[in-house]
Amino acid sequence: MMPIATGGHPDLKMVNPTAAAIDIGSTMHMTAVSPDACDTPVKSFGTFTQDLNDLADWFKACGVTSIAMESTGVYWIPAFEVLEARGFKVILVNARYAKNVPGRKTDVSDAGWLRQLYSYGLLRGSFRPEAEIATLRAYLRQHERLVEHAAAHIQHMQKALIEVNLQVHHVVSDIKGATGMRIIRAIVAGERDPDVLASFRNVRCHSSIEVIKAALVCNDRDEHIFALTQSLDLYDFYQTKIEECNRKLEAAVAALTIKAICDVPPLAKARTKRSQVSVPSFDVRAALYGVLGTDLTQIHGLGPSLALKLVAECGTDLQAWKGAKHFTSWLCFVPGNRISGGKLLSSRTRRSSSRAAALLRLAAVTIGRSDTALGAFYRRLSSRIGKRKAVTATARKIAVLFYNAIRFGMACQDPGAAAYEERHRSRVLANLHRRAGSLGYAFAPLTNKPLRMTRPTITKACVNTPPPVTMTCSGLGMRGFRQLHPRLI
Repeated sequence: MMPIATGGHPDLKMVNPTAAAIDIGSTMHMTAVSPDACDTPVKSFGTFTQDLNDLADWFKACGVTSIAMESTGVYWIPAFEVLEARGFKVILVNARYAKNVPGRKTDVSDAGWLRQLYSYGLLRGSFRPEAEIATLRAYLRQHERLVEHAAAHIQHMQKALIEVNLQVHHVVSDIKGATGMRIIRAIVAGERDPDVLASFRNVRCHSSIEVIKAALVCNDRDEHIFALTQSLDLYDFYQTKIEECNRKLEAAVAALTIKAICDVPPLAKARTKRSQVSVPSFDVRAALYGVLGTDLTQIHGLGPSLALKLVAECGTDLQAWKGAKHFTSWLCFVPGNRISGGKLLSSRTRRSSSRAAALLRLAAVTIGRSDTALGAFYRRLSSRIGKRKAVTATARKIAVLFYNAIRFGMACQDPGAAAYEERHRSRVLANLHRRAGSLGYAFAPLTNKPLRMTRPTITKACVNTPPPVTMTCSGLGMRGFRQLHPRLI
C-alpha cells in the first residue's frame, strides 16, 4: 500500500490516524486499518451477525475510533448499525470520490486507499438522519410500498370487471370509492340483479341510477368472478396493513424531539380543505406543527403528506447544511461547474436519486397551475427556457422556503400571481430605461394609442453626436431593443 505523496502539499497532514475503512460486499467485507496498529492491516470478514461482531472486536483491538465504508445498495445497513452501536464513529462515503483513482480496482487495494483518504480528511460522509428520523423514514417508505401494492390490486379488480363486461369504471369516477366498492362487494357476494346493484349508488355520484343499471348487465363467468374475489381480498388485506403502518407512523411522529420550546400560536386555518388519497389517517398537519413550531403547508405546493415525507428525508433541524445554498446544492438544484482550462464546459445540473429532490420537483409541477407567485414564476420560465428547467428552478425556490421555515421558523406569505407579474414588469421597464439612458435615449409610454414604434430620423452629420430622441416603445422587449439598436447608431 503506497503512502500518499505529501512533498508537494505541505498542508496535507494526517488528521485521523486511528481511522479504518470497509469495502462493503454482499458476501464479504474487506477491511483495512493503519499498518502501525496491526501486522495484517487488511482482513476480510463475512456478512453474518457473528462476523460483524468479530469485526467490531478486531477494530477495538486495533484502536480504531472512526470508520469509513463504501457500499452500493443496502448491504451497508447491518454493518453500520452494529458498529455504531459499539461506539464507533461511522460514515458512509460516496464511491464517486475515489472511483477515478487509477490502479486501485481490487477490494484489497480499494479498502486501503479508502483508509488513507479518510485518515487525511479527504472523504466526507453522506447525509444520514438521526435515529428517530430514520425510524420515521422507514415507516413512511413502508407505507408507500403498501399503497403501491394496494393500487395494483385495484387495477386487477378493474380488469376482472371489464372481462365480465361490468362497465363500472365508465359510470363511477373511482371504483374504490363508496359506490364502486359497494357494487364490487355485492357482486362478490353473489348479487347479479342490476336493480339491486344500482341501488348502492351514493348520493354524490354524478351518474343516474338508469345509467348505472345499464352498465351493470354482465356476462357471469366463474373464472372472472374468482379473480375479482381474490383481488378484493388482497386489497382489503393491504388496507389492514396500511392502517397498522399508520399507527406506527403516528407514534413515530409523536416521538420526535419537540423543536418549539416556547408556546407557539394556534394552528392557522388550512389553505385548502380538499382531502388527499393514500395519506396517513391521522392529522399530519397538526402533528408536524407541534414538532416544528411552523406550518409547512403554508408553502404553496407542500401538502401535509408531502411535508411529512420531506421531514422524514431531511430531518427536523437541517443543521447538516450551513445554509439554503448548501441545501439546494445537495438536492442538485444548482448549475454545474465543469471547468477546464478556465472555460466552462457545462452548467447542467447534476442528476440526483434523492427522494427529497423528486418530491420537490413534484411540488413544482403541481404549483405551476396555481394562481400564485411561484406559479407565475414557473409559467414565465417554462415559456422562455422550457418546462424541464422551469421545474428545477421552481423546485429550488420551494426548497429554500422549506429550509428557511424549518431552520429559522420563517413564515411563507405568497403575494399572488398579479403582484409577481407587476414586479417583473417594473423590473423590465427599469432595465429598458437604464439601457436607453446609457445610449442617450429616453422612453415615453403610449397614451390610448396602438402599440407602435416611431423611428427617429438621424442625419449623417449628427451620427457622431446624436441628440436625445424620444421613442414610444410600450411593450418593447429586450430582443426588440437589441434589434433596433444597430439601426440607431
